[in-house]
Amino acid sequence: MLKTTRRAVLGAISAATLALALSPAAAAPQADRWQIPVHTKQLANGLTVVISPDASSPTVGVSVVYKVGMRLEPKNRTGFAHLFEHLMFQGTPKAPKGVFDQVITSGGGNNNGSTRPDFTNYIETAPSSALESMLWLEADRMTTLDFNPTTLKNQQDVVKEEIRVNVQNQPYGGFMWLDISALAFDKWENAHDGYGSFVDLENANLDDVRAFHRDFYGPNNAVLSIAGDVTPAQGFALAEKYFGKIAARPTPKPSDFREGLNTKERRLTQPDKLAQVPAIAAAWKLPDRGSKDQAPFAVLGQLLAGGDASRLYQGLVKGRELALNVDSLYGLTGVWEYDGPSLFTVFALYKPNTTADALLAGMDEEIARVVKDGVDAATLKNLKTALLADWYNGAEMFLNRADRLAKLQALWGDATVINKVPGWIDAVTSADVQRVAATYLTTANRSVIDRKPAAMLAPPAAAASANQPAPSASQP
Repeated sequence: MLKTTRRAVLGAISAATLALALSPAAAAPQADRWQIPVHTKQLANGLTVVISPDASSPTVGVSVVYKVGMRLEPKNRTGFAHLFEHLMFQGTPKAPKGVFDQVITSGGGNNNGSTRPDFTNYIETAPSSALESMLWLEADRMTTLDFNPTTLKNQQDVVKEEIRVNVQNQPYGGFMWLDISALAFDKWENAHDGYGSFVDLENANLDDVRAFHRDFYGPNNAVLSIAGDVTPAQGFALAEKYFGKIAARPTPKPSDFREGLNTKERRLTQPDKLAQVPAIAAAWKLPDRGSKDQAPFAVLGQLLAGGDASRLYQGLVKGRELALNVDSLYGLTGVWEYDGPSLFTVFALYKPNTTADALLAGMDEEIARVVKDGVDAATLKNLKTALLADWYNGAEMFLNRADRLAKLQALWGDATVINKVPGWIDAVTSADVQRVAATYLTTANRSVIDRKPAAMLAPPAAAASANQPAPSASQP
């Protein structure tokens, strides 16, 4: 379901793969790298099928990605794409609720789903003997759902409870990925709360559910990916068997949600009744998907906020001792998995005896140093090594591989991007990193939320009153 942080299911990298990622061969032509097998076919009804065979384990990973997410949900129905994802797990007339979980988990597998701005994905992994059952169930819920008031009300309540747990009753409440988007973006498609307001969630009705399934959940708007113990011939035949008879359905043309870079800094201060220390979220609009700046920005993000060795951690936490931590986000996805405007966000808790302005000044100093001096050769090599290791590690498990292939096919129109990204990373130069830092990490393109404990923003008299002990029961 919808997660508040980047979600990854990481497996151990094999010794051979890790050696390849970390060796000088990583700088060699792409043909010398680990080439993930990718076979793609489009069925007559428009469903794109991607198969990545690997017989090293008698298991498979399956991902079905629908090219619909928060950006395409109806206005006045915020959170509907996420709500609908939950409804997809409520069963169909042929397979009532619980059948899907039983089929998967009885063989030792698992399944899940998530909603993002540009896609919704449904993933399963199980022994390869369960592959046909998984495909039958996925095709069944692509064909129809069990549309009824009880399941709708049940999942409306589930989503509202998620919002309570993950946002309303948490310090900082997702402000670094929910509120920052509302501040940074201008168009409703990009700026609205994809988790949803309670009013909009409660107003969703069965007609909305039927229309959403009809419009966005047809085979021509989906990608099916299978990775693991299956041959391309077997995978394509099974896809045809279970999905081939599902009719294509017209998909509404999306609105134009493109946005340019911002031209003036945006600032907002928010109170937080649950926070103990202040926090800051500073976000910059990212390069467009497929831009020549995307790979250099991935390297830049690693340099600035990629762990304890990063410039911002060393400069703000260890050096100036202003911040308590530094973390970074690429919207709600990753640096390669968006197809519309997205953000690079730096999130940090900071000490109450400093200010957001001091923290931003420290960030600006580190960014200016990159713009002026670039990155030395040894550091650049280390950054690329870390990114390559993460990329290969993320493709090792069959579940992750199937899901990544499906997302790349859906967003880029080309699943073989999985084998191109390492070359793009390796080709990044110090001048590229300087260029993207100077282009995107500007004050004008920056949006900032300063989230403070409510007591810090209260008037002095109110704050003093709040700190007085409550009267005892014996007092008048």
